[in-house]
Amino acid sequence: MAGTGQLRLTAQRRAVLEVVRAARDHPTAAMIYNRVRQRHPGIAYATVYNALNYLVRMGQVRELKFGDGASRYDGRIEPHLHVICIQCGALDEIDLTLPEDVVRTAEQATGYTFETPIVQVFGLCPSCREEARATQEAADRQEAADSPG
Repeated sequence: MAGTGQLRLTAQRRAVLEVVRAARDHPTAAMIYNRVRQRHPGIAYATVYNALNYLVRMGQVRELKFGDGASRYDGRIEPHLHVICIQCGALDEIDLTLPEDVVRTAEQATGYTFETPIVQVFGLCPSCREEARATQEAADRQEAADSPG
């Protein structure tokens, strides 16, 4: 179970935790490594990776897995909603607490016991939606120009 045991923060773990908590972009391990290296140039990638695993195990950081991509990390451990773009992978978050009856119903339906439910919603971000609209409009114009008329 996450968060069990006494939290032991070495200087490296503390640096990793600070970077993850300060980040708003849900960074990958590689991104975190590059940011930690700015303050601790001698730190190894394996140290950052191991620190992330430890912090996840201790309930201080959440590991987010979306499909086959690299895991991303979230320093916000309280319940909230993630909105993920299916086109570009952009990830935003919204403060949202699920109603208790929804959580209870989901637990009863699945047999699971939820620790901290985090909802993930997939869709098109505003930028990708606009790009798709512009592409469709261009295709429609081209089709109209190509049609005998």
